[in-house]
Amino acid sequence: MRVLSAFVCSILLTLSSVSALAQESLDKVAVIVDQGVILQSEIDELVNTVKDNAAKNNQSLPSDRALRTQAIEKLITDNLQMQMADRMGIRVSDPQLEQTIANIAQSQNRTVDQLRRDILSSSMSYDAYRETIRKELITGEVRRANVRRRIYITPQEISTLMELIQEQGDAQAEYRLGHILIGFPVEPTDQDIADARERADKVINLLNNGSDFAKIAIASSSGAKALEGGDMGWLNINAMPTLFAEVVQGRPVDSLIGPIRSGAGFHILKIMETRGIETSTIEEVNARHILVKPSIILSEEKAEKMLNDFKQQIIDGTATFADLAKKHSEDPGSGLKGGELGFADPEMYVPAFKNALAELAQGEISQPIRSVHGWHLIELLERRIDDATEKKQQEKAYQLIYNRKFAEETDSWLREMRESAYIEILDDGTS
Repeated sequence: MRVLSAFVCSILLTLSSVSALAQESLDKVAVIVDQGVILQSEIDELVNTVKDNAAKNNQSLPSDRALRTQAIEKLITDNLQMQMADRMGIRVSDPQLEQTIANIAQSQNRTVDQLRRDILSSSMSYDAYRETIRKELITGEVRRANVRRRIYITPQEISTLMELIQEQGDAQAEYRLGHILIGFPVEPTDQDIADARERADKVINLLNNGSDFAKIAIASSSGAKALEGGDMGWLNINAMPTLFAEVVQGRPVDSLIGPIRSGAGFHILKIMETRGIETSTIEEVNARHILVKPSIILSEEKAEKMLNDFKQQIIDGTATFADLAKKHSEDPGSGLKGGELGFADPEMYVPAFKNALAELAQGEISQPIRSVHGWHLIELLERRIDDATEKKQQEKAYQLIYNRKFAEETDSWLREMRESAYIEILDDGTS
């Protein structure tokens, strides 16, 4: 019996080893990326996701080999950023992740359960979806942390753009651009540039002869949006790269532009759609308040009663709001001015104060309102609809310049990180 038992154990161990080998053969390391690896299953999953999205959108795709090459490049970039996130100690907690998913669902006018059902009806599991969102949040934070310090914006740049915005007026054009980048190395040789130009010319010829832009982008582009068919989305003329803004203005829909050379390679653009910017207005409110802060001496109830008494005195005409604010308000900024806060965007106030203002008619005084600062008695003096103030215009100009520079510097940073990394593709899928 001991001999038989030993024999059975030997058979089971052999079967276990065979099973482990079979399991290992199903998933293997496809790419070594510095201190990390990319598995075959990750490549297959991304390729399948792109195929599913293309099928839903009736979009044609290039060959599996071209699609796989683009998928590997994206995964390499993501992997390098995730390794950097580990070194920087960047994490996304489960509560942060759930809040982000809830925001995504809300932006689509859906509940989280409805979003979950949609995910499960596709080829992706909900756990995989959650981890994809977590990775996007982490890589986004890594990019912001590393690219932000490469951006410098001068006051002159802001002033110049503000003048341009004012000249153009509020109705500025927006463009939805398709983008193909035929890239070359960070320090290209003359031959590298000549080869890239030749490939770019071939792409232009294909597109002029009716080839599908998205398909060509997925197959050939080195741009960040290659797997999305080169779709850059809607861009304000002042937010897009300067190189693009100079060539798209005044061009009609479906125009093909390029090749345009930059430090990254040769760019080919297609104007997919255009639209005007809607005129934006800002509602500002002028209000005044009396702030009373509860303390050991003054209870919550007494503070609230004090403000109710003040309101009654104002209604009876025995005191004015301004006089009471000057005598009793604990807001040093507004108290000396009779409680007046001046015209401001209500979004700048804490939620309780902002919500109370939203309910008031002009000249109306609120009930005592509790906020994080204490108890308030609020009077709405005036509402006005106004164009952006100079400060708002400066913020807008700064943000447009920042967005443009951030996009440009992100591409440069990613290319530099990719060039300096150790990459070994063990299986390119051609065997």
